[in-house]
Amino acid sequence: MSVWKHSNRYTHNISEEYQTTLGEGGTPLVRSRSIGPAAGLKNLFFKLESGNPTGSYKDRFAAVAISDMLRNGDHTCLATSSGNTGAALAAYCAAAKIRCRIAVVETAPLAKLQQMLAYGAEIERVRGFGLDASVTQSVIETLHQKAAESGYALQVSAFRWSPVGMEGVQSIAHELPQEVDHVFSPAGGGGLTLAVGRGLADTPTSVHCVQPEGNDTIAGPLRKGLAHARDVECTSQISGLQVANVIDGDEVIVTCRKSGGTGHTVTDEEVYQAQARLAREEGIFSEPAGAVALAGILQATENGEIEKEESVVALVTGSGFKDATSIELLNANSSCRLVDLTDLFA
Repeated sequence: MSVWKHSNRYTHNISEEYQTTLGEGGTPLVRSRSIGPAAGLKNLFFKLESGNPTGSYKDRFAAVAISDMLRNGDHTCLATSSGNTGAALAAYCAAAKIRCRIAVVETAPLAKLQQMLAYGAEIERVRGFGLDASVTQSVIETLHQKAAESGYALQVSAFRWSPVGMEGVQSIAHELPQEVDHVFSPAGGGGLTLAVGRGLADTPTSVHCVQPEGNDTIAGPLRKGLAHARDVECTSQISGLQVANVIDGDEVIVTCRKSGGTGHTVTDEEVYQAQARLAREEGIFSEPAGAVALAGILQATENGEIEKEESVVALVTGSGFKDATSIELLNANSSCRLVDLTDLFA
């Protein structure tokens, strides 16, 4: 099924001549063969967003955002990214022949930078961006001012800044069975969680927000019953979720709470363990951010917050190829010998 059949309701009737698609959407939903049963969960599923063209769910955002830019006659995309948004926008800008300029967080993995450059994007890393809330806010404000010029458009994967593009992310929700009891979503600024929550608003599904402890802007306040998210000094090493500002956090709290979901915080070490388990027990190659939802599910299951018979979906948001450093850590105790034929597996 074409992605436009999934997300046309979010494109504000963008005509076919402006639609820019690379085959995004319609990603697999697979049942856990090992991790779920080991935890006592009979119905654990993984939504594999790594199956999108550039390797993450951000292609859903870029497809709608860039199509909207074409419709509006814009010639330059200005963006912020920790990696996946930049890669997606760079690819779709290349397809649409739109100039792409991206301010990147200081700690973005090299693989993500290389992917953006391969598509022809102009990128610059900003010292402190993604770690310091004031620097992060200043970067967005600077680009927002530039985007006021004719022909420019600011694309940040958050409803606060790019509501049209983010509506495309809601297509994830419409690819899930309506009888799902729980969906666990990783969160940095909260845009993905908010999109899925809005997309599932008319279903009985509980939507949960999972964050690294070192970037607890939303999940902690949500669990504590607070009304507002908070800025933090980010200490997490999980690329893609290093968003020290509130961004969509307040709306996430309202949406998750209304759905019956709550917040979950996990350590970076728990995330890396979940990443390793996905690879070695399920055959799913995920970047660390894509394993955050699973880490939250395992924690919630251990705490008795999920019934064993309930159906649970973990959003696996990006490919392991996105973060080579984390894969090197995962394989630190493994090796590949060079041997003579006579010694092969001897």
